[in-house]
Amino acid sequence: MTAATLSFRASSEFAEQTKSLASLFNMPSSEYLREAVREKNERVLKERITYLSQQLSAKHLLENESMDAAAGDGLE
Repeated sequence: MTAATLSFRASSEFAEQTKSLASLFNMPSSEYLREAVREKNERVLKERITYLSQQLSAKHLLENESMDAAAGDGLE
């Protein structure tokens, strides 16, 4: 896997807090940040999949109700 570098600006307070927390867990700050971003990415993807699944379920429910209603339209 090829590594890439990401860069962002942060306040000195945020940077110090991040370094302190990483140190508390005996982690380099880069690994601490990498893990935090990975967790955020996974959470966002899970939320997106859940949203899309709910949309698809609602669509299928409407289609099923429409077909059920059409079943009694005199074709018996």
